[in-house]
Amino acid sequence: MTDIDEIDLTLIELMQKDARTPQAQLAATVGLAASSVNERIRKLGERGLIAGYHARISPEAMGYDLLAFVYVAWSKPETERAFLKKLANQSTIMEIHHVTGTWNYLLKVRVKNTRMLEGLLARVIKAVPGIERTDTIIVLSSVKDTAQIPTREPEWMAVEVSRAGH
Repeated sequence: MTDIDEIDLTLIELMQKDARTPQAQLAATVGLAASSVNERIRKLGERGLIAGYHARISPEAMGYDLLAFVYVAWSKPETERAFLKKLANQSTIMEIHHVTGTWNYLLKVRVKNTRMLEGLLARVIKAVPGIERTDTIIVLSSVKDTAQIPTREPEWMAVEVSRAGH
């Protein structure tokens, strides 16, 4: 995060909360002219700090009430390529994470109901040759669900750093 000052951090925080905030309002908040804010935002995009602008859609409003996490495992390395190819364009699979431990991947999936989850598991995930086992965790409720990336280190890090220095 070199060359990012307090104004850039504040702009990133504000835009993560609402990317539709008018630039005049952003400018007033950070104490710059709207043209300066426009230029900073453009540069943040060029540098890859802002990767895009997206509408956050309510899954429940769209009928996708069931959130689940699926662990997937195999022992033959050649399984990975077919697995990733099969899952890459599945709209109900929100995230695909390569993980450590006894599992190869962790998936975040969003489906309408348990019948749809069963179909996804049987006809997509377990249909990949070489998949040996899965473990599915169904989310009952979510206390916190955010896509916002921290812009500053958490307060508890300062405690750890000060302890390490003594």
